[in-house]
Amino acid sequence: MSTSVSTGQLYTVAEVAAMMRVSKMTVYRLVQSGSINSIRFGRSYRVPQGAVREYLDATNPGSDYSI
Repeated sequence: MSTSVSTGQLYTVAEVAAMMRVSKMTVYRLVQSGSINSIRFGRSYRVPQGAVREYLDATNPGSDYSI
């Protein structure tokens, strides 16, 4: 089975945590709950840039931010 994913840039959990100014555990919880989309590579996760934007747009409508 092949899945096409348009990701742009992929971020590590640590990078997402730093951008959002939260702990890595918070990002892991968002990933596990499905609140933010991610891709799993072995034991690590990568978060597409678009997924970060979608999450921030959904939680902070009308906010202006730069990723």
